[in-house]
Amino acid sequence: MLAERLRQAIDAHDLEAFTGCFAPDYRSAQPAHLARAFTGREQVGRNWSALFRQVPDLRAELLATAVAGDVEWAEWHWHGTRLDGSPFDMRGVTVMGIHAGEATWGHLYLEETEQNGEGIDATVHRLSGPALD
Repeated sequence: MLAERLRQAIDAHDLEAFTGCFAPDYRSAQPAHLARAFTGREQVGRNWSALFRQVPDLRAELLATAVAGDVEWAEWHWHGTRLDGSPFDMRGVTVMGIHAGEATWGHLYLEETEQNGEGIDATVHRLSGPALD
C-alpha cells in the first residue's frame, strides 16, 4: 500500500524514498485551495525537504485507508515541532491515483489543526449567512 510507504518515508525523513512514491509527472490538487495545485515529482521534493528541515521531529500517523481499483484513500495525522518551537499539526485525507506503485495524481484535503476556533453554531451561521426574517 502506497500510504504505508509514505508513512515510513515521512517517519524516517527519507526524501528519496518519499519522492520515489510519486510519478515524475504527478499532478497534485488541493480542492479547497485551488492556487496550491502543482505538477511534478520535483515540486514534491521541494515541499517535503522544507518540511523535513523545518519540522525535525515530523511524524505521520496513518489513521485509516481504503482502496478501490487504482485509487487509494488515506486519513492522516502529521505532527511535530517546528524549529521555532511552534507546533506543527495537520489532519485530513488524501485520495491518490496509483499506477505501477507510484502516485500519478493526488487530491489533498489536509488542514492545520485548529485548537481554539469557532464552535459549530458559529460556523454554520457564518457559512449560511445572516438569517432572513
